Amino acid sequence: MAEPIRYYNRYTQALETEKVFGEKWLRFAYEKPLGRASVWLLARRKFFSSYYGWKMNKRRSALKILPFIAEYDLDVDEFAKRAFDYRSFNEFFYRSLKPESRPINPDANMAVLPADGRHLAFPNVDTAEGFYVKGAKFTLTELLGDTALAEKFAGGAMLISRLCPVDYHRFHFPVAGQPGESRLINGWLYSVSPIALRRNIRYLVENKRMITLVESPVFGTVAMIEVGATNVGTIKQTYVDDRAVAKGEEKGFFAFGGSCVITVFLKGRITFAVDLVTQSANCVETYARMGDVLGTAS
Repeated sequence: MAEPIRYYNRYTQALETEKVFGEKWLRFAYEKPLGRASVWLLARRKFFSSYYGWKMNKRRSALKILPFIAEYDLDVDEFAKRAFDYRSFNEFFYRSLKPESRPINPDANMAVLPADGRHLAFPNVDTAEGFYVKGAKFTLTELLGDTALAEKFAGGAMLISRLCPVDYHRFHFPVAGQPGESRLINGWLYSVSPIALRRNIRYLVENKRMITLVESPVFGTVAMIEVGATNVGTIKQTYVDDRAVAKGEEKGFFAFGGSCVITVFLKGRITFAVDLVTQSANCVETYARMGDVLGTAS
């Protein structure tokens, strides 16, 4: 029997089983030899995701919205617009929410989660035993694509925030500060579901990603990395670089699909929330929403 994806829910304080969008396809694609061949030949490539994105931008795709809301029990009261007002499924997918639905922790010494999703937190990325599986890691040099920058963040703290297709798909600044220009690293578009990452954690450093450095007066330099994935060829930045941003301010959004935001702090600059660290030590993600507590300045 296939191993289910289990995560810790910060709000219920219990382990829960994830209802995976497209689970049958994902398990075939990443757990079966023929499926892995199809990923190598098709699914990881830009044209595959571009075609799917084109379909999700068509007006007729809006017919998928109400069944999706019902299937995954989404809270329509959070939406900034009525469910009937979205012109395509993609527009619905990267929807905005009412500001009051995601309150931002106001403490200046507190960093907040950059996105809704399931989070893994590692106080020292160099000494972590593994990310999704014990012994399965990547280096900061591989992630950042820059040896000097990786050396700057050596021994730093890292948060991996995985967004499922059912999650709110805009990402936000976890700290106040001055962001620079985003740098694109082109790559493949593998899935970032644990079904895929348990087999090969390196998908996170082989996929297309965008890297932004934020200079924070409280936390120092913070690196934000948005990772594209299958059917998420588009990473749209909505912030203005070199303009100071408030904590919790929107940074950008992903188009359709599951995706990932990785946040890296300098060594000794943050103490992560206890529940994040405790669960992550066992390779268990913690579900929590954007604006909720990530950690405090050290």
